[in-house]
Amino acid sequence: MKHIFVPFAVVLFLIQSHFSFAQPSSTGSSKYVLMGYIGSKNWTKEDILATKMTHIIYAFANLTQNGVLAPASLKDSTNLTILNTTKDENKALEILISVGGWGGCKYFSDASLTAESRAKFITSALAFIKKFKLDGIDIDWEYPAQIGAGNIYRPEDKQNFTLLMKEFRTALDEQAATDHRQNYLLTAAMGVDTAYMNHTEVGPVSKYLDYINIMTYDIYNGNDKITGHQSNLYQSKYGHQVRVSADDAIQNFIKAGVPANKIVMGLPFYGRGWTMVNDQDRGLYQPSAGHHFSLPYDSLENSYINKNGFDRFWDKKAKVPYLWNSKTHTFVTYNDVRAFKYKTRYVKEHNLAGVMFWEYTEDLKKQALFNPLYDFLNN
Repeated sequence: MKHIFVPFAVVLFLIQSHFSFAQPSSTGSSKYVLMGYIGSKNWTKEDILATKMTHIIYAFANLTQNGVLAPASLKDSTNLTILNTTKDENKALEILISVGGWGGCKYFSDASLTAESRAKFITSALAFIKKFKLDGIDIDWEYPAQIGAGNIYRPEDKQNFTLLMKEFRTALDEQAATDHRQNYLLTAAMGVDTAYMNHTEVGPVSKYLDYINIMTYDIYNGNDKITGHQSNLYQSKYGHQVRVSADDAIQNFIKAGVPANKIVMGLPFYGRGWTMVNDQDRGLYQPSAGHHFSLPYDSLENSYINKNGFDRFWDKKAKVPYLWNSKTHTFVTYNDVRAFKYKTRYVKEHNLAGVMFWEYTEDLKKQALFNPLYDFLNN
């Protein structure tokens, strides 16, 4: 056997890397992560409560037909620079870039198809992270092996998504070693339904991720002609339950092999509504002959909740509120402070990593959801 001399510092680094491989990172003094996705519009630095956040995820970077991240626009470049300055208030705050999102995943299947295409994607992502001095990347592929918003998709996306995350993990760890920093974060936003579970390898892929941001919202959404809770913690006693609840989804991930302390529960800062709804059970799980709409929590609080003919009701079993306008037959599903209290309690009882929300600017005026959410997590 040929003996090779390896410097002690290198051995120590390899040992530390082995035991810290894709482990959830601790940020500041908070025991639970509080991640917020934020888009490109309608906010200033003064709006960002940086001292209360553990992670901010900027959405979105675009993947081009050539399989690389598109150069950031002037607006995105400015925003990312501003977000980095919030670290002056919170040194432990970590800023990530999210790639994809609904309508932004057309070329993920192509970019993940071969070792060469994955390397090309990853190299461009590392350059983006380095350019804007970011702390990691969030992959929001909606959805592997499914058409999503008119995406290119293939059956082999299921395995290729795992390979993409594995190779991202290796590249990010190598870059961290080169840059003499503890790590670069790798997170992924993932769907809630059984179709998502059937088209991905959530257990194996979790080995390579720091956090899995389960999108436990949009359970009922704009594609539905029947109303329903968009983000219920548990199943409702009303209607015929054919969708998962947040609890169902999280337990499905855990059963599939995802460590609980990597799971981040997704929360909506917006509501969804339907018009011309059947007048039964106050519109809950009823057919709609009208149109669907969505609106930020700011608008809900200002014009809808117990206002303008909209009465608020509480689904005791599902642990979420909803609105019903008996005159216009309009139904609205949303989450509020009371719902978040139950959800943060769930996070603690099940030893989850924390929560994330979509999206920061939809609760911007009064931050009526954000501030209680912070208090619930940290008290």
